[in-house]
Amino acid sequence: MNTGNEDAVICKEVFREFEDGTRVIKVLRGTDLTVKRGEFVAIVGASGSGKTTLLNLIGGLDRPTGGTILVDGIDITDLNDDKMSEMRRHKIGVLFQDQHLLPIFTAIENVQVPMLLDEVRADKRHEKSMALLASVGIDHRAHHMPHELSGGMRSRVALARALANDPIVLLCDEPTGDLDHKTGGEIIKLMRDLAKKENRAVITVTHDPETARMADRILLLRDGKLVSELIGEFFRASGVDVETRPVDDSSTG
Repeated sequence: MNTGNEDAVICKEVFREFEDGTRVIKVLRGTDLTVKRGEFVAIVGASGSGKTTLLNLIGGLDRPTGGTILVDGIDITDLNDDKMSEMRRHKIGVLFQDQHLLPIFTAIENVQVPMLLDEVRADKRHEKSMALLASVGIDHRAHHMPHELSGGMRSRVALARALANDPIVLLCDEPTGDLDHKTGGEIIKLMRDLAKKENRAVITVTHDPETARMADRILLLRDGKLVSELIGEFFRASGVDVETRPVDDSSTG
């Protein structure tokens, strides 16, 4: 179990702007966010609202125009590329919608890739990879190639790989986008259980209200900021009865 700072992620007045010719596109406009260990947070919003941009900033895949981002108490805003890569190897796991599994590797070999970068011994890699695959219910397919697995199975392998180096923060970008409702629900439940049992902070961005309703907190990204007072509007527009699932009324936790 991870120990350390209770606040796994803190974003303070985060701005992100992009130049498009003579225009400046302001995507994030002073966004604040705090996510604690053991918490599963869903960020919802319209396509193009900046959800993935925010996730990329927290994961160090992009740099903010302004503001501060702390992961496990470390300010990642000005880290150089080498130190940021080290942060991603040891503190941040990422689960992409399309999994990005290496097609020439088996399931267990895909899970071992992050450990190879840290030069973990072969026997330890195998032992830990099998344990991770078992934790997501896919160890019986450890030696199958990605093309031999269903979409849900590939997502489970990708989830195991994202956890290979015991990250404090797990970032998930539309993790159920290509899955049917039942399979997607199973993946989200796995992520929620991981947050609780292993004291990780799990942040998922999604346009799917059913996925969001399974989170501890639901935050809406609109006009470059995380807001709470319009979450009901988002759910009603999606045709979902928000009354069946309480939502949080604070964007900072």
